[in-house]
Amino acid sequence: MSVLHPVDWVVILAYFGIIAGIVAWVAKKQKKTSDSYFLAGRSLGWFVIGASIFASNIGSEHLVGLAASGATDGVAMAHYELHAWCLLVLGWVMVPFYMRSKVFTMPEFLERRFSPASRTVLSVISLVAYILTKIAVGIFAGGVVFSVLLPDVSFMGLDSFWIGSLLVVVVTGLYTVVGGMGAVAYTEAVQTVVLVVGSALVTVFGLHALGGWDVLRETVSSEMFNLWKPMVPAGVEGSWAPVQTAKEMAWYFNDNYPWLGMLVCAPVIGFWYWCTDQYIVQRTLTAKNETEARRGSIAAAFFKLLPVFIFIIPGIICYALALSGKMPSFAHLVGPDGAVVRDNAQQAFPLMVAHVLPVGIRGIVVAGLLAALMSSLAGAFNACATLFTIDFYGRFRKDVPQERLVWVGRAATAAMVLVGICWIPVIKGGRGLYDYLQGIQSYLAPPIFVVFFFGVFWKRLNAKGCLWALVTGFVLGVVRLAIDTPVKLSQGFSYPEGSFLWVMNHVFFQYYSMVILVASALVMVVVSYMTAAPDYARLGGLTFATQSEADKRATRASWKPVDVVLSVVVVVLIILAYLYFTG
Repeated sequence: MSVLHPVDWVVILAYFGIIAGIVAWVAKKQKKTSDSYFLAGRSLGWFVIGASIFASNIGSEHLVGLAASGATDGVAMAHYELHAWCLLVLGWVMVPFYMRSKVFTMPEFLERRFSPASRTVLSVISLVAYILTKIAVGIFAGGVVFSVLLPDVSFMGLDSFWIGSLLVVVVTGLYTVVGGMGAVAYTEAVQTVVLVVGSALVTVFGLHALGGWDVLRETVSSEMFNLWKPMVPAGVEGSWAPVQTAKEMAWYFNDNYPWLGMLVCAPVIGFWYWCTDQYIVQRTLTAKNETEARRGSIAAAFFKLLPVFIFIIPGIICYALALSGKMPSFAHLVGPDGAVVRDNAQQAFPLMVAHVLPVGIRGIVVAGLLAALMSSLAGAFNACATLFTIDFYGRFRKDVPQERLVWVGRAATAAMVLVGICWIPVIKGGRGLYDYLQGIQSYLAPPIFVVFFFGVFWKRLNAKGCLWALVTGFVLGVVRLAIDTPVKLSQGFSYPEGSFLWVMNHVFFQYYSMVILVASALVMVVVSYMTAAPDYARLGGLTFATQSEADKRATRASWKPVDVVLSVVVVVLIILAYLYFTG
């Protein structure tokens, strides 16, 4: 039985009507060139860029996964969400290099800095990352949402989970294929407004149903509002070691988030995702100029401060409502011991939407839910199409007509959707959607972070060092994925306790990520210094040390004092959030 009233359906249909109108408008004015299809003709302004970055980031892993994390672990995962400062690094540090290079993709930038081989390896890693994270996760979350909102729907043997998953894919794929990057960016600007307003309403009505903020703090443990306490297991405070003695293996196999892992691993993922990932950076490449690209990054940083309050807090509210007994339909979320049942926690946000919101408002928030699911998938579809078409097909098939490149991009999108659907069972076997996502990113991000940031700041590093760093890091990540996958696919499967594979499977993902980070960095530096130095004349404008005076003057002229002030405000707001959620 549907929890949606006819008024809610009217609101949802109106939303889809607006999206369809935007796509039709973009498709009508769009030129049939790769520049127009993949980068919206490099003509977008700062607000559309900032909103597009935010909407692409705020997808299924937040609405479903981050709210579930709030219900189970409180504000612990807010560390990842308070990485808005990484967007400032994108705008102030990396954007000048990307805009000057006039590239379509991040692998293409890596080719100019290092070599074609590095570009190919990064393209492969990026495609794997998008399929395993953005596409598969988006499809999975669409199913979770529909299974709560329309639990009794079935068709040809498919339950509401699979119907919802496939419906989200088909609708999103259609407007992405038709309109390209322009349709993605403009629809995401609208979706950002709907998403923020809708999610904020969930927090407001949720607090009203519970009795207010003070009641929330009284109902749940104070540790739910402490960013740091959940990360240090009892008995090992102050320890740096991931492994001590056999009696202290809880530190090694801890279910929480150790502070050392957060201190090192979380920022690396942040730099990779916000500053080097095609999925995000592609939006800045659509800017009219460096000024608009930077301001778009700053705007996105402001938007990025919101998820703690509009996704994590609703998850905590949902837990409090279940714990207090004020919402009987939430009772299955809590076990006999009063703790959240992790397998059910992913229903937290959809349950809040279905049972806390009034008629009409519910339709707006469901539209916001769909907006997040669709924008996340749309960005992934377009990024995949761009990577495959530009970095593979376009390189090996020279002089191909522009219309053919666009067609290949559309076909590549469809193929990757099918692979993503096949990966859903692995996600369902994990500890939770957000945990799954952070784990995958932790295995794939370190080598990419190393080659981009070391490459921009350290001109002596060469193509061989970059290539071997990428290969080493990628192999280490794939090995861990290969070990973890059988355990997640089969609930009854496990490796013999104490064996090498068992130890590898149980090493906390952030510690393993740190191993990949150190290995990639060492390989890049050692190999580079064991081989010939790069041709510095070829690196003009691609590293800090090889910028011309004209480049520096152009960058300085691209920003005004207001850009600096707004960037400082972002940092201050982040500090205030950390202070509030500490102690």
